[in-house]
Amino acid sequence: MDERYYWLGFNIISSMGINRIEALITQFGSLANVWNADKKHLHNAKLPQKFIEKLLASREKLDLQAEYQKLAKYNARMMIFTDNDYPAKLRTINDPPPVLYIRGNLLPQDEKAVAVVGTRKCTRYGKEISASLSEQLAKNGVTIISGLAQGIDASAHEGALKGGGRTIAIMGCGIDRIYPAEHAGLAKRVMEHGALISEFALGTAPLANNFPRRNRIISGLSLGVLIVEAPEKSGALITASVAAEQGRDVFVIPSNITNNMASGTNKLLQDGAKLVISVEDILDELNVEYTVMQTRAKVEAIQPSTNEEAKILQCLGTEPAHIDDIIRQSGLNSAEVMGFLTILELKGLAQSTGYMQYSLVT
Repeated sequence: MDERYYWLGFNIISSMGINRIEALITQFGSLANVWNADKKHLHNAKLPQKFIEKLLASREKLDLQAEYQKLAKYNARMMIFTDNDYPAKLRTINDPPPVLYIRGNLLPQDEKAVAVVGTRKCTRYGKEISASLSEQLAKNGVTIISGLAQGIDASAHEGALKGGGRTIAIMGCGIDRIYPAEHAGLAKRVMEHGALISEFALGTAPLANNFPRRNRIISGLSLGVLIVEAPEKSGALITASVAAEQGRDVFVIPSNITNNMASGTNKLLQDGAKLVISVEDILDELNVEYTVMQTRAKVEAIQPSTNEEAKILQCLGTEPAHIDDIIRQSGLNSAEVMGFLTILELKGLAQSTGYMQYSLVT
């Protein structure tokens, strides 16, 4: 079987970190060799007794090919630490997840991302600020990362979508289990304009101890973390702490000192977090203020020079379109479409967004 099946298998039976996995690969040559090793070999390798017992019991009942094929049911993919497209920023954190499960698309442009998090029991002010700043960041080409939770998280995703941008939800359960359930519609829109991502195997319940662990991924994928509203004992403050350890910028929205839901964020400001009163405070700090505006100005200055280019542009939108759809809608043959798409990419009017997928540059 493919080595990826064994990454999947070990991720199902054990929450091993990447250091442990790499040590096993060094010792046995591959994860397949570990999975299929006999009991004597496992003991001779001086592996923990509990780990050996769990491995022996699990491999008797787990059909790894069947488990891997379950991903297709949810139109999902599995990314492992050794994949070339594994997120570069996440790879550098102290404890990167060996496996990521993804529903939707994780694109290179998502490297320019900001996490927006806060309390579930937020005020109306918190919701409005979360949505507004996320919308403005999205309009400047910044991907919004959050946790799909009620309150601040949901407002952040909604703001990014309203701004026509991308957004990613990091989950504390399997990507086949939307939590909370009432966010099923929001999750669907997130998948259409970004991705749902989890390190937890399919079927994993939204257990309380999963959420602090997933917070390191929220900050790890981001250039910085914006805390909108959070009381002193809040998961958002865990994210802020992890972000600081990872060398990420921590941004905070100031709030009324009588607002108990923001006592934690006000404390972060006392401790030196960066105060935010406008989107420019974030963009300036991350040095992305003019990136998208310059690109837009360049695009607007360049126009299609032939009818064929114009036809193809009419087939493109902000969402990726497959090459077959472009050929059918434009009435041009495949060679012409590919040639003119190349020209439009050079002009900065169109962009490749994946295998045989294209969209307008926005």
